[in-house]
Amino acid sequence: MIGPSLLREPPRPERIRRRTDAHWLVVATVCVGAFMGQLDASIVTLAFPTLKAEFHTTLAMVEWVGLAYLLALAGTVTAVGRLADMVGRKLLYTYGFGVFTLASAGCALAPSLSVLVLCRVVQGVGAAMLQANSVALITTAMPRGRLGRGIGAQGTAQALGLALGPAVGGLLIALGGWRLLFLINVPVGLVGTAAGWLLLPRTRDLAPRTRFDWTGLALFIPAVSAVLLALSLGAGGQLGLPASFAVSAIAIGAAVGFLRHERHTPAPMLDLGLFTRRQFSAGVSAGLLGYLVLFGVLFVTPFFLEGVWGLHTGSAGLALAVLPAALGLAAPVAGVLTDRHGPRTPTILGMLVTAAGLLGLAVTASMHEPIGAMAGALAVVGLGVGVFTPANNTAVMSSAPPRQSGVAGGVLNLTRGVGTALGVALTGLVFDLAAGRATPAALPATLVQRGFVVAVLLLAATAAVAGAIAALRGNQPPYQPAPPAGQTNMRTGWPAAPKQEGSG
Repeated sequence: MIGPSLLREPPRPERIRRRTDAHWLVVATVCVGAFMGQLDASIVTLAFPTLKAEFHTTLAMVEWVGLAYLLALAGTVTAVGRLADMVGRKLLYTYGFGVFTLASAGCALAPSLSVLVLCRVVQGVGAAMLQANSVALITTAMPRGRLGRGIGAQGTAQALGLALGPAVGGLLIALGGWRLLFLINVPVGLVGTAAGWLLLPRTRDLAPRTRFDWTGLALFIPAVSAVLLALSLGAGGQLGLPASFAVSAIAIGAAVGFLRHERHTPAPMLDLGLFTRRQFSAGVSAGLLGYLVLFGVLFVTPFFLEGVWGLHTGSAGLALAVLPAALGLAAPVAGVLTDRHGPRTPTILGMLVTAAGLLGLAVTASMHEPIGAMAGALAVVGLGVGVFTPANNTAVMSSAPPRQSGVAGGVLNLTRGVGTALGVALTGLVFDLAAGRATPAALPATLVQRGFVVAVLLLAATAAVAGAIAALRGNQPPYQPAPPAGQTNMRTGWPAAPKQEGSG
C-alpha cells in the first residue's frame, strides 16, 4: 500500500523556501516540463516512416502513436486540474513527471505497435498532470506584479521545444533510431521529478475535497476525443462519410450531456461559472483562435515552400523554425509588458502584429523565391503570437479563483489541443478547396500558391477576430479579495498579491 506520506505534499527545504528568488526556481522547474512536452509532441511525427517500416504496418495505424497521446492529454487535462485543486498541485505535477518518465521508458522498450500506442496513452496522462498544473503553479508562486514574466518564461520554454523538435528528432533518429526519441525523456524526467519534489511549494489554497465527478469525466472524454478525431482524421479524409457523421453525433451528444450534467451536479468537474467572467471566457476564446492561427500557418507553409519554391524538407524546416524562435524571443518581453500595463494592450497588439505578418506572407507568396522576405514575415507572425500568448494566459489565470487554478490551467491546455487540431483541419480544408484538389503534393505550383494565399488570408482574418475579442474584454482586474487601502498596483489597477501563508 502507498504510505500516507506519499499522498501529502512535502515542504521545500528551509534554505530553498527562504531564498528571495524561490519563485523563479518554481518557474525553472515548470519550464523543464513545458519544454519536454512540446519537444515530445513535435519530434514523434518524424519517426512515422521509421515506425511504419519497423512494425510492417500502414501509415494510418502509425499515426495513432501521435493521436493517442493527443487524445489522452486533451481528454484528461481538465479533470486532472480539478483533482489537483483538491489534493495539491505540487503532488500531481511531481507524480505527473514520474508517470511521464515511466511511460517514456515503456515506449522506448515497446515490442509492438499496440504496446507503443498504449504507452503513449499513459504518457499523455502524465503530460496532462504536468500541463494542467504548470501555469497554476506559476500563478500561485509568482508575486502578482511578476506573473506575466513567469508565464512569459514558460512560453519561451514551450517555443524552444517546438522549434528544436524537428532538428533534435532527426538527430536522435540518426544516432540511435526511433527508440532514442523516448529514451531521452528518462534522465530529463528523473531530474524534473526530483526538482518538483524539492523546489515546488506546497499548495496553500486547496479547494474543498468533494466526491470527484466521475460522471462528468465519463461524458467529457468521449466529447473531446470525438471532436479531435473528427478534426484530425475527418478533415484529412481518413474517415468515411458514415464514420464522420457517427463521430460528430457522439461529440454533440456527449457535449450536450456533459454541459447538462455540470449545471446540476453539486461538485462539477468543470465549474461553468468560470465562463461567466468576461476576462476568462474572452481569454479562452481568443486563445483558441490564437492557437488555430499558430498551428495553421505551421501546417500550411511547408506545402508552399516545397511545392512552389522547391525547397528540400530540411531547408523548409529551417525557414519555418524562424516562427517559434521569434515567439520565444517575444514571450519574456510580453510578460514584462503585461506586468506593467495589464494584459489587454499586449493581447490586442499581438494579434494585430500577427495579422500583419500573415498578410506579409500572402504578399511574398507572389514573389520569386524571396526566402528572406518569407522568413521575415514568419518572424513577424512569431513575434505577434509571442506577445499575445503570455498576456492572454495571464489574463485567463488571473480571472480564476485561486482554488480553481488547476481547472483554469486545464482549460487553457485543452484550448491549445483543440486549437491545434482545428488549425490543421480548417487550414487544410481551405487549402484543398482553394487549390481544387485533396492531394497537395501532386498539385501544380500555381494551385499550391493559390491555396496557400487563401489559407493565409483566412488566418489573418482569424487573428483580427482574436484581437477584437481581446479588445472587448476590457481591463477587468483579476479575481482576488479587495486588499487594504494602499495595496493596489497603480499602473494596472490590479490588487496587490495577498501575503503568502504556510511554510511550503
